[in-house]
Amino acid sequence: MDAAADDSFEKQNAVHKVEYPPEIKTLIGNLKRLPGIGPRSAERIAVWLLKAGSEAVGDLAEALTQAQARVAPCQICGFFATEEICAICGDESRRGESLCIVEEATDILPLERTGAYRGLYHTLGGRISPLDNIGPEDLNLEGLWKRLHEGGFEEVILAVGSDVEGEATAHYLAHSLESYGVKITRLAQGLPAGGGLEAADDLTLFRALEGRTRVGEG
Repeated sequence: MDAAADDSFEKQNAVHKVEYPPEIKTLIGNLKRLPGIGPRSAERIAVWLLKAGSEAVGDLAEALTQAQARVAPCQICGFFATEEICAICGDESRRGESLCIVEEATDILPLERTGAYRGLYHTLGGRISPLDNIGPEDLNLEGLWKRLHEGGFEEVILAVGSDVEGEATAHYLAHSLESYGVKITRLAQGLPAGGGLEAADDLTLFRALEGRTRVGEG
């Protein structure tokens, strides 16, 4: 194909190029903003929503509206709650002598599903990451220090990831917690290097909780 023919071919395809209507393109663009949703997945979801009909779309919109309006972080631990405190903090049968520190609220459910832990939690809301300009001042540490000052905890479990950011966060917390006179432990065997809690299965997390080791021991 010579240059003239090639140019003609490109022009013809440019003229006949078909795009989604602007409304669908806007929908796809918004879906792509969701975590883990790429362009192709966003396109498939958008098309499914259009085919599903107004009832399904209305149910989804109502569920999103209700969740946004009613769900907020627990004022004590940071887990999801529809009241001032979550079901975990409001459960008087929980063992209040141990406190498990996690990076995100979503890390709590995998630990709960193991059945190996019946203590309380504290959510940091992130982890120390200098490359992302996230330091200790950006985490929910004031609430943590307040809870520890109030006393009653004998053990603090560092249930953070084992990647670089998780290690930095664990090191900072271990150093900061030394003055509180509590036993500091960390999830032990079973967690893959460089991984987070969301990637581990129930048995792995159960073993990690059961086999946690004291921080600072040789």
